[in-house]
Amino acid sequence: MVFASWRPGKALLGALLFAFFDALQLRLQTSGIANSSFQVPYQLYLMLPYVLSILALVLAARKAAYPQALMKPYRKGER
Repeated sequence: MVFASWRPGKALLGALLFAFFDALQLRLQTSGIANSSFQVPYQLYLMLPYVLSILALVLAARKAAYPQALMKPYRKGER
């Protein structure tokens, strides 16, 4: 929700971004880069979507606008 600034459309884009990173790591595992003489452990490829998502979250959270009522208790009938 922080990444999406409490907007459902941006949350969908964030999910698609993670899916893209996940598909990218699958491509990198099967590409010629992975099969070259320089071998990279497959765990690094599995870690890639999470690291890139955390990086995107850090960058997006810098300018995130939080709701004013966040963490304030709701009491029915009060304004």
